[in-house]
Amino acid sequence: MAATAIDALHLDKATADRPPLTGLFLKERGRDVMTADDVAALESTIDEVVDLPARRIVIRRDERVRHSSLLLEGVMCRYMDDRHGNRQIVAFHVPGDFVDLHGFAMRYLDHEVATLTRAKVALAGHDRLDEIVLHRPRLTRLLWFSTLLDAAMHREWVFRLGRLEADGRVAHLFCELHARLAMVDLVRDGTFRFPVTQIDLAEAAGVTPVHLNRVLRSLRERGLMTFRSGEVRMLDIDALAALADFDPGYLYGGGPNMMGKDI
Repeated sequence: MAATAIDALHLDKATADRPPLTGLFLKERGRDVMTADDVAALESTIDEVVDLPARRIVIRRDERVRHSSLLLEGVMCRYMDDRHGNRQIVAFHVPGDFVDLHGFAMRYLDHEVATLTRAKVALAGHDRLDEIVLHRPRLTRLLWFSTLLDAAMHREWVFRLGRLEADGRVAHLFCELHARLAMVDLVRDGTFRFPVTQIDLAEAAGVTPVHLNRVLRSLRERGLMTFRSGEVRMLDIDALAALADFDPGYLYGGGPNMMGKDI
């Protein structure tokens, strides 16, 4: 049976005195309802931490997966290729995301997962996640909520690609990235790092790289945003959101409604 790219790497076992690794998970989206025991249990699922190079396929379609990856640093993506080898990026992942948590239930993925930049990931073994499902319903619900966030973002991406013009698609993408990175404290004065290429952005927005370049120039000339050397500056977030028909409600800032119950 095929092994994943991570399985093939030499991984150093985490030591018992390692610093906390899960601090960005669901930050501003439910982490505040996690108890100290919840946090300790989640930390206990981490078997190893690995540094990955940029442009590395981490999980291939139809491979058996035995762990899920919590992104600590860098940018990753999920993507699909057509029969001609043309790539469509279907999700960007930023620090704090459990990139492939749905693989815990599904065991196989129907798409590829790759790094776009150098990345650091914490690997949660599925055998350890099994223990959480069996004994910690509250934490299980939060992990489930994390996968539902992915589904909500996928629906929004379908809307973006199906209903918006090119400038609206790109504006929407950057509004989403701004909101998600702000939740994990990676935005400063409307500026954040997102060191991917224009080709990557084009493959997420469903346009050609040439058209993507024109859209970025148009957004810059209209005083809405700039993207240079991997740095994004949101110059007029309100106007950009209006162009994108962007409503951040689907990102569920504040987290799930736990109804005050200790479940």
